[in-house]
Amino acid sequence: MDPEDFDRQLLTPEFMADPYPFYHRLRAADPVYWSERLGAWMLTRYRDVTAALRDPRLNESDRIAAILSQLPEERRPDFQPLSLHLTRWIVFTDPPDHTRLRALANKAFTPRIVANLRPRIQALVDDLLDARQAAGQMDIVKDFAFPLPAIVIAEMLGIPRRDHERFRRWTADIAGFLSAGQITVQGAAAAQESVLELRHYLHAIAEECRQRPQADLISALVATDEQGERLSDDEFTATCVQLLFAGHETTEGLIGNGLLALMRHPDQMDWLKDHPGTMATAVEEFLRYDSSVQRQARVASVDLNLEGRHVRRGQYILIFLGAANRDPDQFRDPDRLDVSRTENRHVSFGSGIHFCLGAPLARLEGEVAIGTALRRMPAMRLAAEHLEREPLLALRKLKSLPVTF
Repeated sequence: MDPEDFDRQLLTPEFMADPYPFYHRLRAADPVYWSERLGAWMLTRYRDVTAALRDPRLNESDRIAAILSQLPEERRPDFQPLSLHLTRWIVFTDPPDHTRLRALANKAFTPRIVANLRPRIQALVDDLLDARQAAGQMDIVKDFAFPLPAIVIAEMLGIPRRDHERFRRWTADIAGFLSAGQITVQGAAAAQESVLELRHYLHAIAEECRQRPQADLISALVATDEQGERLSDDEFTATCVQLLFAGHETTEGLIGNGLLALMRHPDQMDWLKDHPGTMATAVEEFLRYDSSVQRQARVASVDLNLEGRHVRRGQYILIFLGAANRDPDQFRDPDRLDVSRTENRHVSFGSGIHFCLGAPLARLEGEVAIGTALRRMPAMRLAAEHLEREPLLALRKLKSLPVTF
């Protein structure tokens, strides 16, 4: 593949529909590739991706500045509130701040806490399916894959269920800014407006929790003390927003992409119906085969050499998890969905100190949601062949997934 041709095809409808052939061609032609269009290095080989995720010379803390630098210089000061907020997200920090903030957030995702959520997740799944059972049809995204993780993370935080549609708009604006691949003034403005609305909303919730603490995460965060350090107001807001964002955006993609993969591979669907006890293994394959998180990013903190390429300090590096998960040097027959695959060291949750802290919850939600859907809707099939994806480079999600059953 001509690298310039790859740049032209980035973000096209064909790329969004199925990026994996593009990844294969780029990996073979230029696995450490400089994209003029994105102004970034692109890594597509498994070995390079896993090394980059753990490389201390590649940092997170400069990412927001690198993103905002793509805006016209005269407009950048307008988005100072957005910059200040995002730089306090755990995922955009490096040690020592990252270590402190992650230690506080980790308390919400211990194995015991997550395991205890299974009955509640099962009840929510059943409620959502009950609401559509008589109709014999549903939109998996709107009626199931979005509301389930949104309700779960909102309940964990202590946010009323009635507000989850508001969070969909807020987090969609943030996702559009961080994940679209190309930064625009319009996208930054929408993200900043939503961040400011979220901050106002969460401060009101936090004040209620200070007055009347509940058994939820916001109450714990406003009261917590980790080695004598508390979250600042800005850190509290940023942590809550990141948990809301990550707590449902990625799991929504896992459930939607996983069920779509099964409907397009009926032999694998039939096998899984006959072997329901292997659902945890199948979820790992859904994560590998069509990850809802397609890429992460870093910024070079020093000049360095990547596979013979000179990377300058301050340059942006896009780490394509979706490409690594289909690398034939790491996975046998990588383009084949195999729900019984056991050799499956995918990188969909990242690696190293920034490994996704919500991974146990996402796995549990995916296992319960997909397993229950197969059990209760054994005749589930696509109601439309043409499916639209959200126009995002970092996240792979469906706009809609209509099915009949």
